[in-house]
Amino acid sequence: MGYKDTLNLPDTEFPMRANLSEREPKFQKFWQENNIYKAALEQREGKEQFILHDGPPYANGDIHIGHALNKTLKDVVTRYYHLQGYQSPYVPGWDTHGLPIEHKVTSELDKDEREKLSIPELRDQCKDYALNYVERQKGQFKRLGVWGDWDNPYITLQPEYEAKQIDVFGKMALDGLLFRGLKPVHWCTNCETALAEAEIEYEDINGPSIFVKFPVKEGKVLGGEELTSDDYVVIWTTTPWTIPANQAISIHPDFEYVIAETETGRLVAAKELVAEMMEICDIEDYKIAAEFKGEELEGVICNHPFFDRESPLILGDHVTLEQGSGCVHTAPGHGHEDYVIGQEYDLDVYAPMDDKGVFTEEAGEDFVGKHYDKANIKVTELLKEDDLLMNLNFIDHSYPHCWRCKNPVIFRATEQWFASVEDIKDEALDAVKEVDWYPEWGEGRLANMIENRNDWCISRQRVWGVPIPIFYCDDCGEPLITEESIAAVKELFANEGSGSWYQKDVDEILPEEISCGDCGHNDFTKEYDIMDVWFDSGASHASVLENYDILDRPADLYLEGTDQYRGWFNSSLLTSIAARGEAPYKAVVTNGFTVDKNGKKMSKSVGNVVSPHEVIDQYGADILRLWVASSNFKEDVRISDKILSENSEVYRRIRNTARYILGNLSDFNPQEDAVASEELTEIDQWALMKLQELLKVAEDAYESYEFHKVYHAVHNFCTVEMSSFYMDVLKDRLYTLAKDDRVRRSGQTAMYEILITLTKIVAPILVHTAEEIWQNLPEGKEAKSIFLTDWPEVNEEYLNDELAEKWSKFLEIRKDISKAIELAREEKVVGHSLDAAVKLYPTEDQHQLLDHFGNLAELLIVSDLTLATPNAEANEENLYTGQNTDIKVAVTQAPGEKCDRCWNYSPTVGQNEEHSDICAECLEVVKELQ
Repeated sequence: MGYKDTLNLPDTEFPMRANLSEREPKFQKFWQENNIYKAALEQREGKEQFILHDGPPYANGDIHIGHALNKTLKDVVTRYYHLQGYQSPYVPGWDTHGLPIEHKVTSELDKDEREKLSIPELRDQCKDYALNYVERQKGQFKRLGVWGDWDNPYITLQPEYEAKQIDVFGKMALDGLLFRGLKPVHWCTNCETALAEAEIEYEDINGPSIFVKFPVKEGKVLGGEELTSDDYVVIWTTTPWTIPANQAISIHPDFEYVIAETETGRLVAAKELVAEMMEICDIEDYKIAAEFKGEELEGVICNHPFFDRESPLILGDHVTLEQGSGCVHTAPGHGHEDYVIGQEYDLDVYAPMDDKGVFTEEAGEDFVGKHYDKANIKVTELLKEDDLLMNLNFIDHSYPHCWRCKNPVIFRATEQWFASVEDIKDEALDAVKEVDWYPEWGEGRLANMIENRNDWCISRQRVWGVPIPIFYCDDCGEPLITEESIAAVKELFANEGSGSWYQKDVDEILPEEISCGDCGHNDFTKEYDIMDVWFDSGASHASVLENYDILDRPADLYLEGTDQYRGWFNSSLLTSIAARGEAPYKAVVTNGFTVDKNGKKMSKSVGNVVSPHEVIDQYGADILRLWVASSNFKEDVRISDKILSENSEVYRRIRNTARYILGNLSDFNPQEDAVASEELTEIDQWALMKLQELLKVAEDAYESYEFHKVYHAVHNFCTVEMSSFYMDVLKDRLYTLAKDDRVRRSGQTAMYEILITLTKIVAPILVHTAEEIWQNLPEGKEAKSIFLTDWPEVNEEYLNDELAEKWSKFLEIRKDISKAIELAREEKVVGHSLDAAVKLYPTEDQHQLLDHFGNLAELLIVSDLTLATPNAEANEENLYTGQNTDIKVAVTQAPGEKCDRCWNYSPTVGQNEEHSDICAECLEVVKELQ
C-alpha cells in the first residue's frame, strides 16, 4: 500500500519562487490600505522617540543607486527602532531650490523665450519642474519599500519651510554673524554665481605654469649686496591670467632667500628652490651673490611687469617651499590667502572682470573683452615682449571645479553676503565632540573643516531660491536688519511664499514706521541675491524638526553620504549652533559612494551605471535591500550583476528556511500544541540557544549600524545551523511520527519560535519577505503586520554554557562522521546516508559525551549506529580517523531492508504480513492512524 497519506508532509502557500518584482507591490498595497505606518506611530504614542532626520535629496532627475543605498539604510534604522519599542517617525524631504533646476529650465528655452521670461514666471517653471521630480522620486522610494509620511513630506520650497529659514537667518543676522563684503570667492563663470567651499570638487587639469621676473623699482642692501633696478624678483604661478590683478609679492619672513647672478640678470628667490627653478628655466650658469632672511625683503618694491603700478614685497606665513620660487604673486581679488595678507597691508581688492569671467575696461586695452582663459596667452605674450618670461610649461595639477556644471572655477572678488564661522567656531567644535560618529573618523573630518573655515559665502546670484531678506537704504546704502524687518519678511513668506518677494514693492512688505537706523530715511531697495541652497537645507533642523508636531530637536541621527561633511552636516551644524546654540544631531552615520565591481566611480559615459529600477525589475526590491545590508556601507560599496546574484542566492537560503518551517507548521496551533520549554528535546533547546545568540549579534549590529553583521549572522544561521543540521535532522520526526507526538510537537514549538524571531530580525531589511512570512504564519499571530509587533527579547533561559559546550564538541565529532560517510559514498559502499550503518570507536571522553545522546542515529541521519566501548580495538577495513577529533569511524551498508515510509533500513521491515514494507516504528504510527 502507499504510505504517503500517513506522513506529515509539509504544506504551505508560501511559494518557493519569490517572484519579488511581482509580489512586492501587493504587500505595499496591503500596508497602504491598512495604514500600517500610521498605525505603527499610534501604537508607540507616548513612548520614547528615535528621530532620524532625512537629508533632502535634490529634486532633479530619477533616483540613482546611491539614493537607493542611502534611503534603504534610513529605512532599516527607523523600522528597527520601531520594533524596539520607540516611536520612530520618518518624514522624507526634498531639496528643491538652486542652480541645477534653474539651469535645466532655462536651457530648454530659446534665447528669445529666456529674455521674455520674468522672474516670477521663471520661478513658477522651476517650481513645477521640482515638484514633478518630487512626485517621481517619491514613487521610486516607495517602491524600494521605504515607509514614512509620504503624504506630508517636507519640501524646501514650501512657505512654512521658508519662513522658518528666515527665522534662522534673522537670528544670525541680529546676532551680528552675517556681513556683506568684497572678498574673493569661488566663482563659476559658467553658472555665473558664487560658490561655497562645499560646492567645489577638485579635479586634475593640465594647465600653464610660468616663472616671471618682476623688475625691482626700489631696492635695499641684502646680505651685503645692494638690490638695484637692474635686478628681479622671480614669481611662479599656474594662473597667468591673474597677473593683471597683481598687487604685491609675498615672502616668508623665516625662509632663507638669495640673490643669484645669471647671464640675464640677478634674481631673488628662496634658497631651497633656486636649483630646481634654474633647472626648469634652463639656466645652467649661476652663482649665489648673497643670502639673507625673507623678513629683510620687506620694503623692497617691484614694478608690475606690464602696468604702471608698483608691486611691493610683503611678508606672509602662507608662503611654502613646495614648488616655485618662494616668492608668491599676490592678487587679493583672486585668492583667499592673497586677500587675507592684503588686508594686513591695505592692498586693493582688485578683480577687473565680469560674471562671465571676461575682463572689463578696467583691465586695460590689452585685456578688455577677453575671457580669463584666453588672457593666459596675452599675459605670456606681453611678458615675452619685455623678456620677463623665464619659462612657460604645462603641468598636471589639482584645480577647483563647480560640482554642478563640472567646469573649472576661479577665485574672484565680488560683493557677497557672508556668515561668520570664526565667531562660532569654538562652540561648533565643542559640539562636534559631543556627537557620536559612525565611523569615528567623521569627528575629525568635520572638525578639521570647521577649524580651517573662517566664513561662509551664503549669497548666490540666481533667482530660484530663497531671497536674502535684506533691504538697503536708498539714501546711505546701509543694509536694514531689524527684528521688525525680519518678522515682516517671515510673515510674508509664511503666507505667500518667497516668490512674493519679487512681486511686491518694499512698502507692501515693510511697516511704514520702519526707517534706516543710520540716516533715518525710510525708502529702501530689496536685495535680489538668493541664499546658498546649503543654507536652505541646513536650516531643516528648524524648518522640519520644529515644524512637525511628531518630531523634536535635536535629531537622534543624521545619515548621509560622506560628501555631506562639507555639505549638509556642515551647514546644519553651523546654522544650528548660530541660531539655536546646539548641534542639530546626536549621532551621525555616513555611507560611502556606490562603485562598480572594480571599485570605479559610476559614470554614464563609461557605461558602468547600475539602475535601481532595473535591479528591482530583475531581482526585486528585497534583493536590492539585502545588497545594502550585506555591504560595509561606511566604505565605498560595490555593485554588479555578480554581487546581486550572490545576494539573490543568500536570499534564497533565507527564504527556503522560512518555507521549510512554514510547511512543517501547517498542523501546529501555537496556543494548543506548544510544548513547555522544560519539556523540549535537547536538540530543540540547542536550536533555541543558537537563536538567542543570533538575536544578540543582530541587536548589537543594528545599534552600531553594522548591518553587514546581521546579514552574515542570519546567512550563517540559516545555512549552517538550520539547513545543514537542525532542519535536516528534524525531517524524520516531523514527517514520520504521529501528528501529536510530543517529540514532534517539541520540534514544531522550537521552529515556530525560531521563525517568529528570525522574521523580526530580518524585517528591517527584507521588508516585503518578512511581511509575506508573517501573513503565512499559523493562526494566532500577535498582530496584523510584522511591523506592528515588538522586537524579540533574548530568552536567557535558553542560554546554557554547559549545553553549548557539549553540543559544540558533538558537532565537531559529527563533522568527522559525516566525512567518513561521504568517503563511503565515493567508494560506493553506501548511497544516501540512510543506507549506512556506522560504528564509532571513541576515546573515553568521546564515549562519555556521545553516550549522553540517546538518538545518535537520528542526529547523524543514519539507519544504524553502534558505539563501541572506550578505546576498543578497531579491526574494520576502510576505517576512517577523524581530522577534527581523531575518532575512528567504520561505515558499512545498514542491515535489513529499506522502509517505504521513513526510508530507514531496519531488520524489522517485512516482519508484519499486512504491512511488510515498513519498519516496526512506522507500523505503530500507521496502526494508530487506522
